[in-house]
Amino acid sequence: MRIARFSIDGNVAFGAVEGDSPPGTTDGLVLDIIKGIPFADFELSGTKVPLSKVRLLPPVLPNKVVAFGRNYAEHAKELGNEVPDVPFAFFKPSTSVIGPGDEIAYPSFSQELHHEAELAVVIGRMCREVPRERVKDVILGYTCANDVTARDVQKREKQWARAKGFDTSCPLGPWVETDLDPSDLTIQCTVNGQQRQLGRTSQMIHSIEDLIVNISEAMTLLPGDVILTGTPEGVGPLNVGDEVAVTIEGIGTLTNKVIKRG
Repeated sequence: MRIARFSIDGNVAFGAVEGDSPPGTTDGLVLDIIKGIPFADFELSGTKVPLSKVRLLPPVLPNKVVAFGRNYAEHAKELGNEVPDVPFAFFKPSTSVIGPGDEIAYPSFSQELHHEAELAVVIGRMCREVPRERVKDVILGYTCANDVTARDVQKREKQWARAKGFDTSCPLGPWVETDLDPSDLTIQCTVNGQQRQLGRTSQMIHSIEDLIVNISEAMTLLPGDVILTGTPEGVGPLNVGDEVAVTIEGIGTLTNKVIKRG
């Protein structure tokens, strides 16, 4: 099931995305509005609205976004970094999250903004100290993410709070796919229609199981929390006016435009 969060006539709801559409469009897609929330038992209402008539929002509002860096060997290499022996985590605040079609505001304190296409894992239930064999039980589904990074700030400040945590630095969407095998999916990033990144989730150094076991040893994960699993090689610059799109096989495409921060 594809679960979207959306607004219509000033109201916010979740809905199941139904139908098929040509790539890059929402033609033919409808939302069956969900009674309740997707983190508990719910029913479909049978009330359907065309996707083209609503505004898609970030598919979840996470309490926290836990991101893992250098989880693809070629990406670590392209930035001159060593591959970590164990998962390497950092945080992006909830205020960094935006949805499909929302604008990425180029931070005033940076001159080198980069895209990073990633598979995001959405947590479906409160959990901690998750054993490897139970990891699938705590996952609601998967969505596309862009770990937008002020690369010059990251290099200069040595820690990543401002470089990766600024407002609008975590686009998520367009929806959560709950029925998906994430082990070998194509991840692609384009900028203005030109391919920049192309990789597969099978290239991850540390698996999704590794990442969730690692972080849940340290902290409780809550429903709606998001785990970013790293980016393949090919990261590069974004400029004001660029349109950046992250496409993941079996999920869909997350598209955002870069604007000057007002």
